[in-house]
Amino acid sequence: MKRADFLFELGTEELPPRNLLELSEALATALTAGLAAAGLANRGALPYATPRRLAVFIRALADRQPEQKIERRGPPVSAAFDAGGQPTRAALAFAASCGVGVGDLRRIDDGRREVLFWSGTRPGAPAAELLPGLVREALEALPIARRMRWGAGEALFVRPVHWVVMLHGREVVDCEILGHRAGRITRGHRFHAPAPIRLRSPASYASRLESAGHVIPEFAVRRGRIRAGVITAAEAADGEAVIDPVLLDEVTALTEWPVPLVGRFDPRFLELPPEVLIATLQDHQRCFPLRGADGALLPAFIAVANIDSREPERVRAGNERVVRPRLSDAAF
Repeated sequence: MKRADFLFELGTEELPPRNLLELSEALATALTAGLAAAGLANRGALPYATPRRLAVFIRALADRQPEQKIERRGPPVSAAFDAGGQPTRAALAFAASCGVGVGDLRRIDDGRREVLFWSGTRPGAPAAELLPGLVREALEALPIARRMRWGAGEALFVRPVHWVVMLHGREVVDCEILGHRAGRITRGHRFHAPAPIRLRSPASYASRLESAGHVIPEFAVRRGRIRAGVITAAEAADGEAVIDPVLLDEVTALTEWPVPLVGRFDPRFLELPPEVLIATLQDHQRCFPLRGADGALLPAFIAVANIDSREPERVRAGNERVVRPRLSDAAF
């Protein structure tokens, strides 16, 4: 039995940010459970999730099921042979069901009588035959309250699907998932890297997406970089970021290539109660407020863009322009 890494990626329209992490973890859990039930050995799963993709990497997946030992009891010997010792229909039918001749059958005593018996092995099914069904079952098991159709197809999912990657080792698993033929072509960032990206193997997935696609596919890695970037940006603005973990998860689910930017607002809005100001920035604008060394809020915030703009000042100004009316509404 040989082993090779396995990758499944589903490319979609923007997924619901508040459900992204749950969907990602559920997909990995359902797929690993299916592999275990099918007897396909592996060394664990690593989920990936961005706004435009769900993926699962399986380490060292077996290329087929193990051989299965089969034992079957047949009819009583008294009914299996006639008076002349010739096999009856019962014996012939049992042998045929086992795929052998009557001469290959044994006789055993089951404690009550002598019966015909056959034992043998059945070769395991190839992983390539089992994986499409296991992936479909895992997708069906996802906690999706409402699925949608798109285009003229019959496929149903939480958002329209645009591509499917399924690789076992360097080989494409030939199948159709949610109306798309599986292949080795993935997609990078919508603006930074719109061209197709060819994957040679599952092991290169994350590094290839980051280097060629401007996408950080692993949720936890992206979350860590956002947190570190927000802290660094806050320090550069002589402040400390108020980092709510729920907001951090949501921003992580909204970005593939996160870039923190410091924005500012009119100091007069600091007259608002701190909880109102924080709620306005966090809940409505998905921005991180800043505090000074004394713990008081500063007239600044950190927004996380999903693009490394050549004109960051325009992006910054755009965020400030959107924040301003929100704060004005809160003031009244």
